[in-house]
Amino acid sequence: MIEFRSVTKQYPDGTLAVDDFSLVIPSRKTTVFVGSSGCGKTTILRMINRMVDPTSGVIEIDGESIGDLEPVRLRRSIGYVMQNSGLLPHRKVVDNIATVPVLKGTSKKAARDRALELMDTVGLDRDLAQRYPSQLSGGQQQRVGVARGLAVDPNILLMDEPFGAVDPLVRSDLQQELIRLQRELDKTVVFVTHDIDEAFYLGDQVVILEKGGQIAQQGTPAEILSAPATDFVAEFIGANRGKRALHVEQTPTGQVVVDGDGRTAGVLTEPVRGGRTS
Repeated sequence: MIEFRSVTKQYPDGTLAVDDFSLVIPSRKTTVFVGSSGCGKTTILRMINRMVDPTSGVIEIDGESIGDLEPVRLRRSIGYVMQNSGLLPHRKVVDNIATVPVLKGTSKKAARDRALELMDTVGLDRDLAQRYPSQLSGGQQQRVGVARGLAVDPNILLMDEPFGAVDPLVRSDLQQELIRLQRELDKTVVFVTHDIDEAFYLGDQVVILEKGGQIAQQGTPAEILSAPATDFVAEFIGANRGKRALHVEQTPTGQVVVDGDGRTAGVLTEPVRGGRTS
């Protein structure tokens, strides 16, 4: 579990990026921070591994204050995946993935063997192991970035807009891959995005932020969609427009669900016991 208690971050130029932020991030779930640029979501993420230190307040991981931990050691125990993958251009794929284990004292052979296993895990062909990042597609580079983030088998995986720079089809594939990985590996994932659809698709807990890291609403996607807490949240998630503004229309062949733009979104099925549909 990760807990923020009254955390504030003010930069030397006076910018108040995060103001009195408190939140519990549950273990073995995916928590997504979502909001517009400048709302503090990336600053909050980077405070977890001390890439950014708070000005005041306490951040704990499993009850231990991270302020008491050596920053480099902490970072090497937490997986981190960023936009554009952040791969080392002069190192081959297998060595990019093996970077942190080698830094922590694992032999190169063992680290490379583990890297090949992780390539299987994230859906990369082992034939790519000897290539350089520039020889990979954007989607392949991001998969390498995810593999590198998992290389030390961390309990926590931080993901800072990792799929924002790839095309929509590749992004969809990577999102599905992350869901599969989370089911298999059971990590605590903290994910940052500006895309509310991505947040609702990936998040067990979604945290919608306003300027200064103020929490506009937090909850499951269903809780937020069914009951937006404020007009700001309703507008941000598009509750009353487009594909979220759904209504039922009768057609000659049956009932269909239509979105706010008049496009058919699906059909209704008979409810069954337990609230699910057949």
